[in-house]
Amino acid sequence: MKTDKLKRLQAVGWKIGSAEDFLQLSDEEAQLVALKLSLISAVKESRIKRKLSQIDLAQRMKSSQSRIAKIEAGDPSVSLDLIVRALIASGATTRDIQAAFTTNERMAG
Repeated sequence: MKTDKLKRLQAVGWKIGSAEDFLQLSDEEAQLVALKLSLISAVKESRIKRKLSQIDLAQRMKSSQSRIAKIEAGDPSVSLDLIVRALIASGATTRDIQAAFTTNERMAG
């Protein structure tokens, strides 16, 4: 947000903060959210990089296309385990997986 707009909003009583502040997330909860977002992004990138459709990835996982769509949309019902399984099934290398975790460390730190 531009500095002048930020100052105008604050002058009329608006409070500006992060999503973590608004949702009152602890540091651990914020790190978990950042980790999930990083892994979800890595799943989609890996799938697209390998020219896999959601159906192709679902078949590799013995799951459904709608489940892959939920993973990529960040549905809260999707577990970290399922996200990592999708990342592996997409053909992501160990380096790709490490990169997803490294991205998370940069976001959280």
